[in-house]
Amino acid sequence: MSLSLFTKTKKPIIERAQDDYATKVRLKYKPYYHAMEAQKGTHIRLQGRDMIMLSSNDYLGLSFHPKVIEACGNAAKAWGTSSTGARISNGSRAYHIELEEKLAAFLGREACHISVAGYISCCSSVATFAQKGDLIVADKNIHSCLWDGIRLSMAAVERFSHNNPEDLRQVLKGTPHNIPKLLVLEGVYSMEGHICRLPELAQLGEENGCFTVLDDAHGFGVLGHQGRGTVDHFKMNDKVDILCGSMSKSLASTGGFVAGSRDLIEYLRTNSKQTIFSAALSPSQVATASTSLDLMQSEPQHLERLWKNTKRYREMLKGLGLDTWESETPAVPIVLGSKELVYRFWQALLEKGVFTVMSIAPAVPPGKDLIRTAVSALHSDEDLEKIGAAMAYAVKRL
Repeated sequence: MSLSLFTKTKKPIIERAQDDYATKVRLKYKPYYHAMEAQKGTHIRLQGRDMIMLSSNDYLGLSFHPKVIEACGNAAKAWGTSSTGARISNGSRAYHIELEEKLAAFLGREACHISVAGYISCCSSVATFAQKGDLIVADKNIHSCLWDGIRLSMAAVERFSHNNPEDLRQVLKGTPHNIPKLLVLEGVYSMEGHICRLPELAQLGEENGCFTVLDDAHGFGVLGHQGRGTVDHFKMNDKVDILCGSMSKSLASTGGFVAGSRDLIEYLRTNSKQTIFSAALSPSQVATASTSLDLMQSEPQHLERLWKNTKRYREMLKGLGLDTWESETPAVPIVLGSKELVYRFWQALLEKGVFTVMSIAPAVPPGKDLIRTAVSALHSDEDLEKIGAAMAYAVKRL
């Protein structure tokens, strides 16, 4: 007997998607995926209301710098909008090589490779250099992109307590000495705002023959001389084998980078599927990052203003009795400890025209549900005053 044209076979995956509890809750409370109608610096327009952006990673505020905007437009005029393919098939462009050489020199490395996304760069920094039979030792709070790299590598993995050298020592003590080992860290942990305890952790890695990978997406542009990052902050360039990060934060662009010795970068270009099969960065985004890198070195006032704002903001939150998880950087969490409190606090800030983002378990450890905020060099004194008033209002609403 033939089936009716109107009979549909059940598709379990569609049913799973339609019944997903997390998606239903997100659509009900709508904390994410807001569409800004306009933006100028730290000021956005959302649903017809003017607001202050307090969750952007535009640390140095260069995304609205006139020279950056000009370079972005000029690159499209000279090169078109896209290279329309992967570099291994369509070839690199002169602007790719120029930025890679500038970044390598800035970071004190022999070579660098830029990719279409920071996620891709950081994922490939682990997946390329680890393989089945190796052991990866990772801070339990590293970013999702690094965990994906770990999974793709098929290496065994051991976690150690966040930023805890003594726990790392104990983990390494129980590992075989005769297998290749990778130590995976972040320079600045963006959810917590913590600076990596690199001197102790990297030294333990050295003593145990670890190949060290450090994701410095949130340290680049923020720490070190002229924003060279966490490794420069601690003067430990010789203790970290691979540096990776994002260009969508301090460099005000998109894309990511991996920097290391020439041998390691050429090995990545040969063996990294994420690198080989990703489309090349557009000319405009490369020009944006390149100009921002120049400004980091020629206009130190942006970094100075960032830290001035950060100090004032942290003191403001401390005065209100808010828990900032001992953040040391412009990435400043406000830990409230439960989903309900986080949602109420976030809504209160929104009412007062301050846009932030919620981070709740399992994205953060249980009991560490928080509001993630980030300071920018572009935040004016007036912005900070309004933010302070909004925070005080939100505290009263708890």
